[in-house]
Amino acid sequence: MTSTNTSPHTGDAPVAGHPAPRPRIALVGVHGFGAHHLANLDRLAEAGVLELVAVADPNPPETGRLGPGVRVFDTLETLLGAGVAPDVVIIATPIHTHAVLGLAALAAGADLYLEKPATASFAQFEQLRDASAAAGRSVQIGFQSLGSLALPALAHLVDAGTLGIIRHVSATGQWVRDKAYYRRSRWAGRRTLDGVDVVDGVTTNPLAHAVATALHIAGIDSAEAISSVETDLYRAHDIEGDDTSVVRIKPAAGPAVVSALTVCAADDGDPFVTVHGTAGTAVFHYTRDILTVTDNAGTRTETYGRTDLLENLLAHRADGTPLLSSLANSGAFMRVLEAVRTAEDPAPIPARHLTWVGEGEQAHPVVAGIAEWIQRATTAAATFSELGAPWARPAPTTAVASLDGRVLAREAGGGSVAPTLSPRPYLHPVTTIAGVAVTDAMPADHAWHLGAGVAIQDVNGVNFWGGRTYRRETTGYVWRPDHGRITLTGASATATARTEALTWTGPDGVDLLVETRTWSWRALDAAAWRLEVTFTLTPAGPDAVTLGSPGSNGREGGGYGGFFWRLPACRGVYVRTANGAGEDAVRGSRAPWLAWSGQFVDGPATLVFTAQDGDPWFVRVEGYPGVGSALAWDSTVRLEPGESLTRSVGIIVADGTVGNDQIDTWTGSR
Repeated sequence: MTSTNTSPHTGDAPVAGHPAPRPRIALVGVHGFGAHHLANLDRLAEAGVLELVAVADPNPPETGRLGPGVRVFDTLETLLGAGVAPDVVIIATPIHTHAVLGLAALAAGADLYLEKPATASFAQFEQLRDASAAAGRSVQIGFQSLGSLALPALAHLVDAGTLGIIRHVSATGQWVRDKAYYRRSRWAGRRTLDGVDVVDGVTTNPLAHAVATALHIAGIDSAEAISSVETDLYRAHDIEGDDTSVVRIKPAAGPAVVSALTVCAADDGDPFVTVHGTAGTAVFHYTRDILTVTDNAGTRTETYGRTDLLENLLAHRADGTPLLSSLANSGAFMRVLEAVRTAEDPAPIPARHLTWVGEGEQAHPVVAGIAEWIQRATTAAATFSELGAPWARPAPTTAVASLDGRVLAREAGGGSVAPTLSPRPYLHPVTTIAGVAVTDAMPADHAWHLGAGVAIQDVNGVNFWGGRTYRRETTGYVWRPDHGRITLTGASATATARTEALTWTGPDGVDLLVETRTWSWRALDAAAWRLEVTFTLTPAGPDAVTLGSPGSNGREGGGYGGFFWRLPACRGVYVRTANGAGEDAVRGSRAPWLAWSGQFVDGPATLVFTAQDGDPWFVRVEGYPGVGSALAWDSTVRLEPGESLTRSVGIIVADGTVGNDQIDTWTGSR
């Protein structure tokens, strides 16, 4: 999944009988991250590896900081004009200065160590890349994590199939940055400065290493390897750039990469990259070079060493050692930066979703629930908008159910859902009349649970439910490349109903089922309304189709599939039928109605599910909250060509806790 690009190089060839001269180094920018470079140069100079000959900074280092003979200049231009002629120039200056300074260093015949990101636009990157090739000089980009020895170890695990098929790669970063951080310079947090691109945001600067490392692990090095980049950018600070964002990168081939990053967390966390495989996961904490692998053999953790990127550049100059973070291989990251640069401005997060911690310049914002939303994003490979974070931009949806001008249910098309979650249309959010949300989608515990809709885990062996598949021969859930997709192909609507045409397609592109689905709705009283779904499934081709479930494949009590409603987290759950109460009592029962009452985030609500088809109820309270009507509880259902199966489920959505007498009245059970 990784690749190495070797840039052109020109070494310092030794003269016969004499040692090779030490490379002459110039450092541009001695403060900020430049101070780290200065300390590293001290180390390498003391070891006799190089000679620091000059520094350039309008704010020079304190007197006595540099060794004798190190010349000090205010700019790279004056340094080069003085005839210093360095072999390598290290540039650790603000982002918007990288291109101009890098081009000047290359024109002077120097190799270049350029801090990340390489430039502030993709056009500048291409200009720098062309200049490097024309000059025959090498450029190393300062993504220090790419020097970790954990990366080749991880690549070996992936290539050996230890983690199975890689589903996606995610980057997680939760840091804290206060007001002072964004007031330390004019360019901090800016998208542009005096008409010049800066692109200083969480994705492109403080946590850029997370993105670059994830891209490298996924084997996405060049801009040409990327099919699309989707950005979902927000800001809590009073800045122009993004400080809380998801970026999803889809390559032309291979696993997608999603980064979910913030500098508005409650506490500083150790950033990491996760490789999500069908047989295991690998978590790389790139700031500490720690790799943790979990698979069928258990969990093991190892700490690795790291190759210094400047030393790697000097070795490249001397003997052609491949660069670990070459300019050419940063093309993929630059494609991400370009997407951020050209995206619409980050949306401000409303103050009601923020808590400010600390006083004065040390104050920093904490986004409500940010840790959970980041976990959801990286687990489901979804954006904050798609997940429905309350402070995020609304995702594109279709209003399905409305009463008195109030939208009570919206439908997401599901087209952007990750393939292993079995993409399909679903209702979310659905609310009570008072506005209590009673659906959830892509929760961290089961990312493939998508609001309210229709899903079946086994249709001729194709998984239209999402997640792992249960098979009798393995007596357990296993990730398989068997996920299908349900696509909306047409729809018509009236004031009280919406009828849809859908196609169920397997991973091989073969259509297995066609479906007609109708949602209808009406008011019951001022605090309750009724939603009903009727769906009809028919084989799409000339062959019979078998509908199954984990239950029909041998899992006792696991016969879910058909209609399913995922509820959000709630407290004080009271689930019952007319004949019993509690999860164990109602799961698998065939009662005409099932009620769920609880205290949701927005308030108390009751949902009453009704069905006349006699299918068992599938219910979960412990573990996760969900209700379904199971059409293949413990045995398969076979549909011959031209034969159809129709099911109807009603859902009463009510504010407050509703008693059984009222439920009997609504359902006509008395």
